[in-house]
Amino acid sequence: MDVYLPIANLSVNGLWIVLLGGVTGILSGLFGVGGGFLTTPLLIFYGVPPTVAAASASTQVTGASVSGVLAHSKRNGVDYRMGAVMVAGGAIGAGIGSLLFRFLRSIGQIDVVINALYVVLLGSIGTLMAREAWQAIRGDPGAAAPRRRRHHPLIASLPGRWRFYRSGLYISPLAPLLLGVIVGILTMLMGVGGGFILVPAMLYILGMSANVVVGTSLYNILFVTVVTTMMHSLTTRAVDIVLVGLLLIGSVTGAQMGTQVAARFAPEKLRIVLAAIVLIIALRMFFGLFVRPDEIYTVNML
Repeated sequence: MDVYLPIANLSVNGLWIVLLGGVTGILSGLFGVGGGFLTTPLLIFYGVPPTVAAASASTQVTGASVSGVLAHSKRNGVDYRMGAVMVAGGAIGAGIGSLLFRFLRSIGQIDVVINALYVVLLGSIGTLMAREAWQAIRGDPGAAAPRRRRHHPLIASLPGRWRFYRSGLYISPLAPLLLGVIVGILTMLMGVGGGFILVPAMLYILGMSANVVVGTSLYNILFVTVVTTMMHSLTTRAVDIVLVGLLLIGSVTGAQMGTQVAARFAPEKLRIVLAAIVLIIALRMFFGLFVRPDEIYTVNML
């Protein structure tokens, strides 16, 4: 079944897009990531322009996050106070990201920047994830031993402290606020939910309790992607509603499946599979930076 994407000016197989949305939803429920870090590059590989892929992926991540938040909320796995502070930072970051997006687009470098950012981030995250998962599978005593949950020393030096009861923390709200700003910028530029950065940052920098990390990450992703969707619609006008609709059909169902699968499989095995996928995509995008595209011109929508 072929469908036409008006903004992308492209005919695609609708079933393939729905399946891609399903994979995104499963990843959302499994790891607390929005899945946009895979959706955007896969859409680019399929021929969707990077600007449209990034803007539309951030919209689709919202649907997957709603489903995931509801599932984790039933298990008391969401720190709403921590999430609200991150959302405030994400809104600020989305505004900054919007300005960067428009500037890079005006000078004709947005496609290159999006691809380069994905190569750096996916390569770094995939390598770290694979190393940690492999150590756990091999039975490395250092990897198997539970890490003491403690926030980074820099966090302790920040002024003013709030109690985040569900996370078990007494820290400055500036830390999650700044983390939210970073995620907001990345969401606007790359169409990612930011969970692949949020989850490890909340665990190893903020020192949050592991049982609320995934749910709180999805809560933040939900609201930040809503803000970025509105900004893309009003400023860049790169959101393809047909593409978003197809992705949403699969992602909402996939998120529920992901939360069920997460409880049945060893997390280190799931992580190493995800790391392998991430690294393959990073290598493919790195290769794409040095290959002349089929279309050497792009349409700049004012």
